[in-house]
Amino acid sequence: LGRSGGSLPTEALLSFRSAHAAARDAVQAPFDALELRRVLAGICDDTFHVRTQAENKQQYLLRPDLGRKLSPESFAKLTALQAQRSVCDLVIIVSDGLSSLAATRQVPALLRHLFPLLKTQGFGFCPVLIAPFARVKLQDEAGTVLRASMSLALLGERPGLGTPDSLGAYFTWGPSPACTDADRNCVSNIRPGGIPPEEAARKLARLLCESRALGYSGVRLKDSAEQRLTAA
Repeated sequence: LGRSGGSLPTEALLSFRSAHAAARDAVQAPFDALELRRVLAGICDDTFHVRTQAENKQQYLLRPDLGRKLSPESFAKLTALQAQRSVCDLVIIVSDGLSSLAATRQVPALLRHLFPLLKTQGFGFCPVLIAPFARVKLQDEAGTVLRASMSLALLGERPGLGTPDSLGAYFTWGPSPACTDADRNCVSNIRPGGIPPEEAARKLARLLCESRALGYSGVRLKDSAEQRLTAA
């Protein structure tokens, strides 16, 4: 703060306003799900577009509950998809969340490193679900419908000043409607200036392997799996 009147110096004030505008734009920026599917086509075996009960960004922001549930149409499509496939180990849900920049910038780099690590550990995958306007808890319903052993939600975190493209990764063992935040683990601030995607992929792989070996996730799970993955 400046000495006269407690005001910010002009240069600092302009920087603050610029960072605030970037954070606001990150929340409101449209999410190009089709383009992300195109990019991910070269990284993962299959993707599947689903919708939540939030029909637009305003609903998503004002009604968090709508982003936690699949639309009736998507629920039916996922149910039909599961009937045609065997049970999988992991379903990954990708969403814009509170920052579409985070999804478009960080998700491809993260998955490019994560998939090979998990494949060497014998993981089987459901199609990657692209779900605009999703909340973290959508992974519980999606995982239940697809009968996945684990679910992983990748979505944009609330933008901070100077960090409009930070991605959060949340995973749950045994996803079900009864799961709460205490049943999840999170790797946050995934971005080049925070936890780089390659490093985050290694951390997630360790945790996912440990969770599968122990049969639980959440507050009881600690990041102690590095030696397990290295030995394997």
